[in-house]
Amino acid sequence: MAHLHERTGSETGTRPSPLHGGGVILSFAPWIIFDVIAGPSTWKLAAFTALVASVVLSLPDLRHGTAKLLNVAAILFFGVIWILGFVLDRQDLIWLETYAQVLSNGVLAVVAFASLATMPFTEQYARESVPRELWNTPAFHRTNQVLTAVWAAVFLVTAVLGLIALHTSGLGDWFNWVIPIILLVLAIKFTKWYPEYVRGQARSAALR
Repeated sequence: MAHLHERTGSETGTRPSPLHGGGVILSFAPWIIFDVIAGPSTWKLAAFTALVASVVLSLPDLRHGTAKLLNVAAILFFGVIWILGFVLDRQDLIWLETYAQVLSNGVLAVVAFASLATMPFTEQYARESVPRELWNTPAFHRTNQVLTAVWAAVFLVTAVLGLIALHTSGLGDWFNWVIPIILLVLAIKFTKWYPEYVRGQARSAALR
């Protein structure tokens, strides 16, 4: 029975979770830093701080000749935002100040959805804790497609909520903070639960 348990878990390629070691959440750090710090008078500092955090997070991978999609996207996005702060005139800067946080979440959503066409971004983190022979299995890829789709949806909804908050009054805190934080927590819990669920389903099927 123990042998069967190990076999079904390996075949699904879902153990450990892509959150093993906090890798995915750590890659969100620059984007979270930007969302927390960015404001009408602080978004340049927020972009620079997020850029530095992105570079620091990328260093371990770069030493091994690899790079995480989220980290690369963060370096490019925050680097561009920071540079634009010095080259745009005041009128354009007002627009950028207003929509910077919406843009950051929107970019995250685009990157996540785009990764579904090739390698779901969560797969890069899952590969760090799953044997190489399982990387190309359908179950491993399918599990990460679901996880990535969930995160992409969270990013998209957060961007839309931020946009709504800019054009409404009285509910800004709910749209900018309360609901996004709830969605983030739910996505983290789902990312921990879903691989175990898939593994359990595979185990049940093997026992029939």
